[in-house]
Amino acid sequence: MREIRWIAVLFCAVPAAEGGWPLEILQNVEIQMDRRKRQEAQEWEVPKISRLQPHFPFRYAQIWLWKIKKVLKVMGVRSPGVVLKERTRKEGAVRMTEVKILNAQGARAMGKPEGTYLTLEADELQTPDEDCHSRVVDELAMQLNELMKRAGWEKKENPSLLVVGLGNQSVTPDSLGPRTVGNLRVTGHLLADRTEKKQSYPCLCAIAPGVMAQTGMETAQILHGIIGETSPDLVIAIDALAARSVRRLCTTIQLTDTGIHPGSGVGNHRHSLTKESLGVPVIAIGVPTVVGAAAIVQDTISALLAVLEENECAKGTGSWIRQMDTEGQYELIRELLEPEFGPMYVTPPDIDQSVQQLSFTISEGIHRAVFEL
Repeated sequence: MREIRWIAVLFCAVPAAEGGWPLEILQNVEIQMDRRKRQEAQEWEVPKISRLQPHFPFRYAQIWLWKIKKVLKVMGVRSPGVVLKERTRKEGAVRMTEVKILNAQGARAMGKPEGTYLTLEADELQTPDEDCHSRVVDELAMQLNELMKRAGWEKKENPSLLVVGLGNQSVTPDSLGPRTVGNLRVTGHLLADRTEKKQSYPCLCAIAPGVMAQTGMETAQILHGIIGETSPDLVIAIDALAARSVRRLCTTIQLTDTGIHPGSGVGNHRHSLTKESLGVPVIAIGVPTVVGAAAIVQDTISALLAVLEENECAKGTGSWIRQMDTEGQYELIRELLEPEFGPMYVTPPDIDQSVQQLSFTISEGIHRAVFEL
């Protein structure tokens, strides 16, 4: 296969170049190729390794480096500034994906700020399965506690935490944040009148600031005032998200230490809640509760093409769609749908039960991360 020869060229040509190519570009690189990307990689002309002479001029090495980087990008190779880990825990019920963006190079490659991005995935998360939710709570608490430690939580003598429940409580799919806040056991009022310098448990405060249509104010403006009065050491923001795949609907919990941009998933961009904007570290927790119509159509087309590919008579149908990357497919479908029907978002029929169950799961995970770990 040509992509294998590319890897061979990469390893063999490096020592051949004058001065050598930096081998660190190969470290911490993960290759994830689907069929489409392999086909695109095969379109590149690859000279035989035997053509690479022992005294390969360095100026040609620079050209090769550029071409190899471009092919590796097509093949789905992660940047040296990005580390990807996947693992399954708790008897196989919880799958976790961790992406760490280490530097500016990784941030440019991924299009996201530097930081840690975690996704906990459990198919039974939207069902009333207490055993499954207990396992998810354990994993959520452990990962959340790790993010809190990286934010300097344990270094504080009397740590304080502000939990923010984003969203509109009157709209069920968007009420995850306010419902989670309603389940929390706050301790700020218990510690306010204490005269002892040492306290046996952290200070936990919570607020559901509503949405701009209800208050007339940006959430960031409200939080600026609250943070100025309470001086928390850490902010945890909880919000409902928009999924890009039906399979992820109410089955994943996403965490990051880079903050959150409320409303961006449905095109309603509001001021970001980050360490830079609020002055304190911000950990975001989100669950996809709605999915766009374009994402549903994309999943349907992908399933249809997979079925047609198995049929000898229909094989090759829709090949032009397969040649497009996932983002390109989504944008094409969205541009076709939205002028006709406008932006449309769909939620599951049992969203009331799912949001209620998820709010208990997240609130219990926060309790364990703050008070028990």
